[in-house]
Amino acid sequence: MPDPLPPHAGPFALGTFRSSAGAFPGLVTGARVRDLSDRAASVRDLIDDWDTWLPRLHDLARSPDGTWHDLTGLRVHPPLEPGQILQSGANYRKHVVDLVAAEKESMHGATPAEARADAERMMDERISNGEPYVFLGSPRAMCGAYDDIVLPEQGEQHDWELELALVIGRTGKNIQVEEALRYVAAYTVCNDLTTRDRLYRPDLKAIGTDWFTAKNADTFLPTGPFLVPADFVGDPNDLRITLRHNGVVRQDESTKDMIFDIPRLIAYASTTSTLRPGDLLLTGSPAGNGAHWGVFLRPGDVVEAEITGLGHQRNTVRSHA
Repeated sequence: MPDPLPPHAGPFALGTFRSSAGAFPGLVTGARVRDLSDRAASVRDLIDDWDTWLPRLHDLARSPDGTWHDLTGLRVHPPLEPGQILQSGANYRKHVVDLVAAEKESMHGATPAEARADAERMMDERISNGEPYVFLGSPRAMCGAYDDIVLPEQGEQHDWELELALVIGRTGKNIQVEEALRYVAAYTVCNDLTTRDRLYRPDLKAIGTDWFTAKNADTFLPTGPFLVPADFVGDPNDLRITLRHNGVVRQDESTKDMIFDIPRLIAYASTTSTLRPGDLLLTGSPAGNGAHWGVFLRPGDVVEAEITGLGHQRNTVRSHA
């Protein structure tokens, strides 16, 4: 059941909901949702003309007119159907330092102190002179913030990766870092699940990672519950990311720990692909995934996730059978 929008998240948010009459784009104010289907066919339509719609949404949030629903009586879908999904990997310093240090200990015989110091030097160099690592995901992997996660038949090591995601609100190519935040319409929560033992192909070792198989199973991208306009979020590089697995805190980190901040991610992605309204950009996941703890998802598990001011996810894991 969805929670009311936290007060500090601003006067309103957007989402896609379903009542007994069908699905509709909605404007969320506290525990109430205004049906926007009399104004737009989808949340994507609003994002496509964001600069025009944002002031109108302020007016609608204050108006008693229109059809209003109780949020707790609605099914919550992913908040929008994105254009493309861009995903940033290896983008939290502590997370990557942990991975590199562990490899140096196991593969090269370094002491823990030596391995960590070397990994931290590598990250400092990457921050100064490196580039983000970005790949594409499938919109068909998306599910709602309260939907079940269905484990695929293939693989055993199904893992969580909670991420701050942003929605592009303007078209841009070769965007300058200094201008990048002007292209962000809203923020949301994504849990970018990965099947670890399907990530590397034993039949194609020289090819590298198989992101399609490892990350794009149905329901492997719980998204939402809402889109919170960027104007209400404050500093996106100072938000808290928290994930609980069966009640145990597994990820708990600030977005300050990003190696490449949001402006640099946007600028980098736009050098290859023209960014358009409705594109979704995931910004990476902090330390604390299942591989770190030696714990992976099993049927019956409950995953709860939240990011400051953006709402809360609660997904129950079940088998494909």
